[in-house]
Formats: sequence, C-alpha cells, structure tokens
Amino acid sequence: MKCSDVRVLDVRGLSQVSDYIVVASGTSGRQMKSVAQALEDIGKESGDPPYRTNRDSGGTWVVVDFVDTVVHIFEPEQRFYYDIEALWKTGARIDWARPGDSVAALPTDDG
Repeated sequence: MKCSDVRVLDVRGLSQVSDYIVVASGTSGRQMKSVAQALEDIGKESGDPPYRTNRDSGGTWVVVDFVDTVVHIFEPEQRFYYDIEALWKTGARIDWARPGDSVAALPTDDG
C-alpha cells in the first residue's frame, strides 16, 4: 500500500498485548492516513475490525490496533526516533511479500 521498509515481527510470548507488530514508513501524513483507512476497511470486510486507531497530532505516526496485530505507520524520522523494532528486537522477523513480489526479492536482516 505504498509504504516502505515494512517489517513484521512475531512477538508471541514477548508481548502480553499482541502477537504481531507491523512497522512501516509512510511518505506523508495524508498517505499514512489513507493506508490506515485501507487497513481499517480490510479488517471490517474480513470481520476483524480494528479495536482502535490513533494518530499523533502532527500526523507523523498512525497506529491501527487489531489486538492480535498492531500496525505502526511512521514518517521515517519518527520511526527512527521511536525505534519500535529495537523494543521488540528479540521478536522473530516474518518474511512477507506484496502480491506479485517474489520472496527472493525480500530484504534480509543484513540489509
């Protein structure tokens, strides 16, 4: 959905709140809001609506909470500042691909 550097972390057994954390970078507040809305719509259509969606006042961070999965969409500077990945660094990284992408094209932990 036009976000970049999307990471999916398996935090089962590490978090008492969720099983998966998704972290992505957006290009603008408007784009991040659109992605969050699309995620909400997909959740509602599949019978799993978000528990809550929150946005910071500056439009630099959006959180969509599906309880088992929490999605964080940041502007790149905010993502670096909050460094959610470091908070959950012991969580296993889940490889994923957008439809049409090959798994071989996925970034590795080395880069």
